[in-house]
Amino acid sequence: MAQSGRFALSLKILTVLASEPGTMHTSAEIAGGLKESAVMVRRCFLLLHKQGLIEQRKGPHGGARLKLAPKQIGLGDVYVATESDWLTMDDPAVSPLMKRVREDGMGAMNETTLAQMLKRIRKAGGKSNGNGSHKNSPHKNGAHKK
Repeated sequence: MAQSGRFALSLKILTVLASEPGTMHTSAEIAGGLKESAVMVRRCFLLLHKQGLIEQRKGPHGGARLKLAPKQIGLGDVYVATESDWLTMDDPAVSPLMKRVREDGMGAMNETTLAQMLKRIRKAGGKSNGNGSHKNSPHKNGAHKK
């Protein structure tokens, strides 16, 4: 099964939002900075909003911003928001096992937070190559634990 790319793009979006947490960012602004499709950015906005990770506002001063502090957003939370069907099976013989594996995986992913990612990006000088990059971002700088 191929990855959709929503997880990676959502992480990029969240690091942009985390770099200026009080500022509303439009999908067009983020898409331009990340050299991504504005439609895909809006789709990710919807998924992240549904999971409670960002808030959105419509209108001339609209956009999106983080709803939680970066240290409260874990990578597992982002993965669940964007790739929610990971390791789900209808087979009653293995379904409980897969549920436990999925929960363990999400717990491990949530050990890394958005704040840690942002710190690493800043330490690297805000430069990356498109796999988490902000090199072309319009901004200078990137666990929701249950």
